[in-house]
Amino acid sequence: MSSGDTRVMTAHLPVALAEQVDHLAARLERSRGWVVKQALAAYVEREAERYRLTLEAMADVEAGKGVSHPDVKAWAASLNTDTPGRLPE
Repeated sequence: MSSGDTRVMTAHLPVALAEQVDHLAARLERSRGWVVKQALAAYVEREAERYRLTLEAMADVEAGKGVSHPDVKAWAASLNTDTPGRLPE
């Protein structure tokens, strides 16, 4: 993206969050816009990865690659004993 390829977006923030952004910007000696852009980019990247992993997990379940709920419950219950069970596969 070139420096001329931008769009202004407006968001209403709670005062406390806006103040945190201002303090962070001052501490980093960066603009408020820079801090918001970094935060938003990280959030969008994290949510895209979460979505990708969700689709991957759903495909695994459809392919029968899951662990049954009773198996997980039995394993979890065994963790509180002297002989914990093996992690279900």
